[in-house]
Amino acid sequence: MLSRRHFLLKAGLATPFLSSGYAFGVEPQRLVATRYRISPENWPAGLVLRIAVLADIHAINPWMSPAHIERITHATNALEPDIVLLAGDYEASMPLYGVGSYVSMEDCAKALSLLRAPLGVHAVLGNHDLGRRGKGGDSVRRAFAAHGIPVMENVAVRLEKTGRGLWLLGLGDQWGGIHHRRLDDLPGTLAQMSDDSPAILLAHEPDIFAELAHLDRERRIALTVCGHTHGGQVSFPFYGPRGVPSRYGRRFAYGHIVEDNRHLVVSGGLGMTGVPVRFGVPPEIVMITLDGGGSPVS
Repeated sequence: MLSRRHFLLKAGLATPFLSSGYAFGVEPQRLVATRYRISPENWPAGLVLRIAVLADIHAINPWMSPAHIERITHATNALEPDIVLLAGDYEASMPLYGVGSYVSMEDCAKALSLLRAPLGVHAVLGNHDLGRRGKGGDSVRRAFAAHGIPVMENVAVRLEKTGRGLWLLGLGDQWGGIHHRRLDDLPGTLAQMSDDSPAILLAHEPDIFAELAHLDRERRIALTVCGHTHGGQVSFPFYGPRGVPSRYGRRFAYGHIVEDNRHLVVSGGLGMTGVPVRFGVPPEIVMITLDGGGSPVS
């Protein structure tokens, strides 16, 4: 597997697409709202849930400053979601030493604390958060807790909207940061569900989706939401994304994916790693509307 970082470090200096001012200075500062309407087979009729997803912030000046994160939160609030899901990787990791400065997780969490949604703001950790800079995740955990944002690690939380129940499952990271051991426990998380209300799985890496066939045989999970891939961060016309950090290559690179009537949405994310470029994958707020009728559309 060609890692995103190794590909970007080579391609970012070699191709006219990535070395252009657009890839460095324009697309990274764009912000789009990508909308999906999805009707899972096990989602109750009449229950409409609007989910905002923010992924892969990678907070670093000047590209992802606290002020820019605040702009993202205000744009998210304007979409009026019922719930906001933060899909991990708040810490930055760029090998351009001497260029840019890291944003503290305190400042990142302070900006994200401006998010508003009736069913709350919920977060999981990503592999970059669990690295040495993130002190194994403690930097994010402490900062987010101080600003009232729960970090979910193999935890199931029951929520209600209009008197109907649903579960949010927050999964531990599958890459495990500096120790490179899996921290996720989906069977243990599913076991915390005390009724048959449908579940939304929030995980950083989308690879877990390939395991649902044997880990979720009862099909409790109506939707899986992930980040991590950045949609490749660079996606060439007529070719698609390169350097997708997944055991499955491009299979779960980006967007709304349906396999065996199970639904996955992978965000293209907001920030950058490797080289501060984006091409063909603008930073995005993902808005998902779940309902019990109709057909899935983008």
